[in-house]
Amino acid sequence: MKYRKKPVVIEATQWFKDGDHPHVLMCWFDDSGKVRWAPEDHPSINIFGCVQKPAIATLEGWHAVTVGDFIITGVKGEHYPCKPDIFEMTYEKVEEA
Repeated sequence: MKYRKKPVVIEATQWFKDGDHPHVLMCWFDDSGKVRWAPEDHPSINIFGCVQKPAIATLEGWHAVTVGDFIITGVKGEHYPCKPDIFEMTYEKVEEA
């Protein structure tokens, strides 16, 4: 069976640097790519050997954000990153009145 995505207007901001989107925060990632420390965590968590990267809290947990990613606000107000090539294939700009 095939399905078509319902047309829905979303808000999105392309992220390039700190400050481009208020929900993108710096987190510490371990070697496996999982967030070891996020801003709401206790400050005494050991982050030895971890790498600091920008990330955003999604419904599924923290996800890394890379330069050029679009930060989408979903239909329930949630946020998540989307790679530019996927964004361009999925969305088209809406002319605002």
